[in-house]
Formats: sequence, structure tokens, C-alpha cells
Amino acid sequence: MKVIIADDEQLARNRLRSLIQELGADVIAEAGNGTEALTLCNEYAPEIVLMDIRMPGMDGLEAAQHLSQLDNPPAVIFTTAYDEHALKAFETNAVDYLLKPVRKERLQQALEKAVKLNRVQLGAIRNIDNNPHERTHISINTHGKLQLIPVDEIIYFLADQKYVTVRYASGQQLVTESLKSLEDEFGQRFLRIHRNAIVAREFISGMEKDNEGHTCVLLKDIDDKLEVSKRHVADVKEFIRSK
Repeated sequence: MKVIIADDEQLARNRLRSLIQELGADVIAEAGNGTEALTLCNEYAPEIVLMDIRMPGMDGLEAAQHLSQLDNPPAVIFTTAYDEHALKAFETNAVDYLLKPVRKERLQQALEKAVKLNRVQLGAIRNIDNNPHERTHISINTHGKLQLIPVDEIIYFLADQKYVTVRYASGQQLVTESLKSLEDEFGQRFLRIHRNAIVAREFISGMEKDNEGHTCVLLKDIDDKLEVSKRHVADVKEFIRSK
């Protein structure tokens, strides 16, 4: 059984490693945050990830969401110091967890029944403690590996039928998430300019008319021009004036 430990506390990782080895499993790598955990999962393809929830940068809930997109994701067991009230979210959605400090007997039970989580389960616990977990990255499953795109580097999302293009400075990718769900999650960062497009506020530099008379937004760092629909022109003008 190949296991990766993700926890930002070295002492916690040491304790888990010792317990796991006593139970006859192999700890193949350790991570200090969610981003490191995803990189290690790409490299080592573990069967199980023991994932601390509260970690700096990308937390355990977000990392597990990204892992669930893999064709063959590892099982995820969360480790947490949450109180009993908050843990009901995990229990209700059949998501396994280990309460810190982790006991050997409970760890053995968790390893024996570890199951792969799906996006519905993980989505249901995103708002644990009434604290929505906005992702720091968008992940793309590319040939069985996860590619991470930092949300603060994304310039716009553009919908086209059932796919959405994620445009960032060095390229673009397609995701199957809806534009509406992305706007709901990242609405503070992005501005709706058209029924098929939301643009990162920090990348909007101005507006102009194209050769056909359409109003378009001008973007920093790239030459792309996106049309602004008539119903959103006033909102975009107001935003530009307020910058």
C-alpha cells in the first residue's frame, strides 16, 4: 500500500509516518501543502493520501477536489482538528477523516476501508464551518496528470457550448466546468462582460470599438479582444472609471 502524507507540521508527519510503517504500509513521499501533494501524486501515483485540511496556500479540501478529476484518483483520508459539529459534514457525505492526534487503531480502520472520493462528496463539504473554500488553482487532467493554473494568473473564462476556455498569459486550456459555477466561485475577481465571458478585473485596461463597431475590452499582457454585450457595457465602463 503506497501512501503520501500531506501536513504542514513536521511533527504530525513524523507521527503519521511512524504509525503507517508500524501497520506495514509504505510512505512514499511527504508534502507540506496541497500544491506539493498534487505534484507528488503526479509523480508517484499513490493508492492513499492522508491529507491535513488546514494547510497554508492550497488546503487539503482543494487538493482533494483536484485529485478527484484524475482518471484513477487515490483514496483520500483527511486528518483534522475540527470539532464535532464541523465533522458532521464529513460523516453526512461518507468522507473519512482522522481526528488529531491520530490513534493507531483508528488509522488502521481508515486505511483498510479507504475509498476514492467523488466531486459531489467533496463539493458538499467545501463550506465546512460556513467558510467557503475558494480554489487557488484550476486543474486540468492532461494525459492522466494534473496541470495547475493559478487563479490569479487567469485573464478570462470564455464559454463555447459545453466547454469553457481558460485563458492565461502563457496559453489556454479547456475545462468542463460551467461559466456560471466559475462566476459564482470567483465572482469577486472577475467581471461579467458577456453571457459567454467573465474577465479578471485586474487584467482589464480599457475599452474600444472594433472595425465592425462592436465594443471590446482591452486586456493587459495579451492582444485578445473580447466583445462586451450591450447589457454589460455600462457595468464595464463604471468599473474602468472606478479603477
